Amino acid sequence: MSKTALVVDNDFFFVEFLAELLQKRGYEVVKAYDGKEGLSKLEKVSVDIAFLDVMMPKIDGPQMIKVIRRRYPDAQFPIVAVSGTFIEQMGNVEEGTAADYFIVKGPLEQMSVQVEEFLDRIEKNGFSKEDAKRFIEPGDLYPRQTISELVDHLNYQKFVIESMGVGIIIVDKDAKVIEMNPVAVELTKRSPEEVLSMPVTAVFPKSERTQLIRALKAVALDLSLKSIRTQITISSKRLRAVVSLLRIEGDIGGWIIVLMEEDQ
Repeated sequence: MSKTALVVDNDFFFVEFLAELLQKRGYEVVKAYDGKEGLSKLEKVSVDIAFLDVMMPKIDGPQMIKVIRRRYPDAQFPIVAVSGTFIEQMGNVEEGTAADYFIVKGPLEQMSVQVEEFLDRIEKNGFSKEDAKRFIEPGDLYPRQTISELVDHLNYQKFVIESMGVGIIIVDKDAKVIEMNPVAVELTKRSPEEVLSMPVTAVFPKSERTQLIRALKAVALDLSLKSIRTQITISSKRLRAVVSLLRIEGDIGGWIIVLMEEDQ
């Protein structure tokens, strides 16, 4: 019986490297290039193992893993987090990334050997959450200052969004949710694990979806508009919603929805 592996990484060449290695071992490989696409693929196929990059655009590896744990609680396939930043984050990576195994990126020749040995062990002994050897390192690595600074910068941006006193929902250009901060979770009473990669309309009550869609369309069709304000009721609580376009280097990347209580 053929086995299926999911490989998710925004690095095209790394996806091809890992896919070729897995295909030689008899796996059918499903490829995705960010967490949102990876979750979409999981809705259509059953997999025997998943390799997920940690740092990805839209929905990152840790977010994707949380969604998988919530939506597929009975899934028995191992989740392998892959990253070149584990060395820089070794102190807290296991706590923040609920993966079953962790592979540190390194020279591909060394990675080939390490991943092959890892797969030999999994296929021979089976998947065990009690496996003592959860970190797989491809040789001698050392902290790199530029990557460490990038990790700090990305974490800082994430902390800013999470600390804001208003709800923030970031929506991709296909109208699917890719980020929710804690205030948005509190106001909508929907968790990220429920709605990430789902249409933004799924976040709101059916009675409020029409006006939300109108606001999304309005700012997309009239680029002179900085934002559209509307009111939304959730569980008898009246909220103010401010909808604006997400612009990425001049292109439309989606929408940002800001939610706040009426007295704010």
